[in-house]
Amino acid sequence: MPRRNRKNEYLSIPLHYKQLKRGPQVMLPKDIGAIIAFSGIGKGSVCVDAGTGSGWLAVSLAKVSKSVVSYEAKKEFVKIAEYNKRVAGVDNLEIRNADVSRGIKEKDVDLVTLDMPDSDKVVRLAHKALKDGGCICGYLPHIEQVKAFVGKLNRYKFSDVMAMELISRSMLVREEGTRPATKGIWHTAYLVFAWKR
Repeated sequence: MPRRNRKNEYLSIPLHYKQLKRGPQVMLPKDIGAIIAFSGIGKGSVCVDAGTGSGWLAVSLAKVSKSVVSYEAKKEFVKIAEYNKRVAGVDNLEIRNADVSRGIKEKDVDLVTLDMPDSDKVVRLAHKALKDGGCICGYLPHIEQVKAFVGKLNRYKFSDVMAMELISRSMLVREEGTRPATKGIWHTAYLVFAWKR
């Protein structure tokens, strides 16, 4: 359950995420939850994550799946993600200090997530890594990135391409009345899902 601050507004970050370090921009629970739900991953799933950043998504995927390999090109981000891996207590997460655009070693994976500026350039590699029925998800802040990403998905014959934006709005529940909070989490990024068929 979300905690409340002194102004009686619900906070948007659960306590178990607040224990993790933040370096680069993190993916928030509203988007992480959608990725887990729409991709259909579970305890037997193998996942590849690219653009680890602080590792919030990688840690969350590791909590619900069999194994996760996360690629991050920047050493300073790898250090933060490794710290968060330890804090979260997930030993089924491997963080690689490597540029995913140079290749994905894993094969027959269930999910590939791409949280990086040029995600469209990795679609071909993701297609090779995914098993039939596997899901690809792009986390893309700008609509121009969505267009380029979807274009590549279509080129490699991914099916059921779906793009969305999720908005999170807390509610104020008080004696004097209940209404939406004046603040919320609006745009973070667009999520684009597709499946290898």
